[in-house]
Amino acid sequence: MDLLQSYKDDTYDSSPSQSNVDDSPRSSPNSSPLRISLPSKSSAPKVDETMLSLNLVDTGRPLAKPIDPVQHVVAFNPTYDQLWAPIYGPAHPFTKDGLAQGMRNHKLGFVENAAIEPFLFDEQYNTFHKYGYAADPSGYSGSNYVGDIEALQQNDGASVYNIPQHEQKKRKLEKKALQKEEEPENEERKPEMENPASQEWLLKNRKSPWSGKKDGVQSELTEEQKKYAEEHANKKGEKEKGEKVEFMDKTTFHGKEERDYQGRSWIAPPKDAKATNDHCYIPKKHYHTWSGHTKGVSAIRFFPKYGHLLLSASMDTKIKIWDVFNSRKCMRTYMGHSKAVRDITFSNDGSKFLSTGYDKKIKYWDTETGSVISTFSTGKIAYVIKLNPDEDKQNILLAGMSDKKIVQWDMRSGEITQEYDQHLGAVNTITFVDNNRRFVTSSDDKSLRVWEFGIPVVIKYISEPHMHSMPSISLHPNSNWLAAQSLDNQILIYSTRERFQLNKKKRFAGHIVAGYACQVNFSPDGRFVMSGDGEGRCWFWDWKSCKVFRTLKCHEGVCIGCEWHPLEQSKVATCGWDGMIKYWD
Repeated sequence: MDLLQSYKDDTYDSSPSQSNVDDSPRSSPNSSPLRISLPSKSSAPKVDETMLSLNLVDTGRPLAKPIDPVQHVVAFNPTYDQLWAPIYGPAHPFTKDGLAQGMRNHKLGFVENAAIEPFLFDEQYNTFHKYGYAADPSGYSGSNYVGDIEALQQNDGASVYNIPQHEQKKRKLEKKALQKEEEPENEERKPEMENPASQEWLLKNRKSPWSGKKDGVQSELTEEQKKYAEEHANKKGEKEKGEKVEFMDKTTFHGKEERDYQGRSWIAPPKDAKATNDHCYIPKKHYHTWSGHTKGVSAIRFFPKYGHLLLSASMDTKIKIWDVFNSRKCMRTYMGHSKAVRDITFSNDGSKFLSTGYDKKIKYWDTETGSVISTFSTGKIAYVIKLNPDEDKQNILLAGMSDKKIVQWDMRSGEITQEYDQHLGAVNTITFVDNNRRFVTSSDDKSLRVWEFGIPVVIKYISEPHMHSMPSISLHPNSNWLAAQSLDNQILIYSTRERFQLNKKKRFAGHIVAGYACQVNFSPDGRFVMSGDGEGRCWFWDWKSCKVFRTLKCHEGVCIGCEWHPLEQSKVATCGWDGMIKYWD
């Protein structure tokens, strides 16, 4: 007990004559404070490990050294001043009341960028790893170096990105010697740039990383390589002569017979085909899948008025027509485009149809025989094609082009009769309104323009700062409204009257179509609006209330097209980029 009492007196006595640490000369500044040995049974309270980071404060007597962080036990009771001593070290640059504030670019606080260019860092880093020396990073001036000094003297201080002087001189002499050998003495020497991709350059510069094998270029070609080289040379020769290899128009009939026992064509509509009901109903379940295309399907169109056939255009360059009523098989394949097909449209009676593709051609097909009647092209891609809906103007073709024009052809003569050139971007849609006297076009320039048919002057220009591009527009069955698919994920309604105003009360939203030209469409009775979306769903809204009625998960990927059957009022066809065409009831 006497020993313990004397220890306590030493700890709490503030007289300068006493100290709790041995002040012998053996104690060095770097050594940890000596521990006082106590009896095995000590009544001193245990000290929390958080006290280890505290330092001692000068109390007017010889100080104890800072507590060693490695210690797990503090063998004495610290004084009040020692407990509340400040933590040593630099303060955080953005602190207030002990809490770090302000910008942080590191989990421990703010770290400033080093004042060295990335190129210089890479240069010195790679030099050190290759030669063993580099510029001193503590103050890079180019004169102080660290690392292997002998290697530094041998390489004259060159970095991995420098070519030494003696190597430069050697290369210059070799180049001059080669030029003397090549040039005749009597001709004037002209400085010419050598092509490093040529075989001659490779033979001369065998040390180059592009030179390949040391023995030069491979002399013997395999049979396969010779055959490929001959074909390539032939194609190149044909292109130089201006002989373009035409893509052959082909068609294949897949049905049992093109005419039945009564002599009727396979495209003839069934006699008893008529609307079963005036009311349309939202489909509920999957009915059938057509899966003949090898790539995504970009557009589908029902046969006009009857819908007993379904035409589809695909990115696999093919157009197919499918039976809807009976066998539900592919009836004919039309092969005439060399690239993906963008758009298709039927004539009024369905006996003919138009197609356009990314091969910059518009083709006019006979639906029954599959033959191409005529081909049109301006050298630009046609994004949308339309025939004038009037019965007496079925020979007039309108095409919205990638060069901002709407081009009008007379298909009988094959000549361009009109050009509508006002848009500032590629034209996406053409929609006839007002008894086909006018048509509305939309474009990538985020505007709508209304034209008088045959007159290349805009009679109405619609463009607002909040408007987005509208890659699909559909006409309401009562012909009074236009539904425009806007790329800000909503469907906007415009009037087809004189002023073409936006109907602010009608707005259909909920789907995600940003970036995709998903088709918008109406039910035949006008009660429902429908659209595909970028996530493979088909959305149905009520026309009056603008509320979402139903959504169907139709495709893996984008559901790009949807069409309501003209007669069977509860059936809908959808197509997507998964190559499938699905029928819903």
